[in-house]
Amino acid sequence: MRSIMAPQIVDVLIKQCEAGIERHKMNVRVLTEKRVGLAEHGDLIVTIEEELDKIAHFEDRLSVLKKHFT
Repeated sequence: MRSIMAPQIVDVLIKQCEAGIERHKMNVRVLTEKRVGLAEHGDLIVTIEEELDKIAHFEDRLSVLKKHFT
């Protein structure tokens, strides 16, 4: 199915998803490797799970964009 969305819009949305994924991956790395900001996060596991959920959200959106609009 060809996209009726302007290619530039699709490209921006894809880049936005990719940036979101990288942002939350970095947050997980910081939380697990650097031990920075641990005092701000009472339950580290819950905080990491929330970051993983955000990654999954962007990956799902990216998958839909690529499947239906590219």
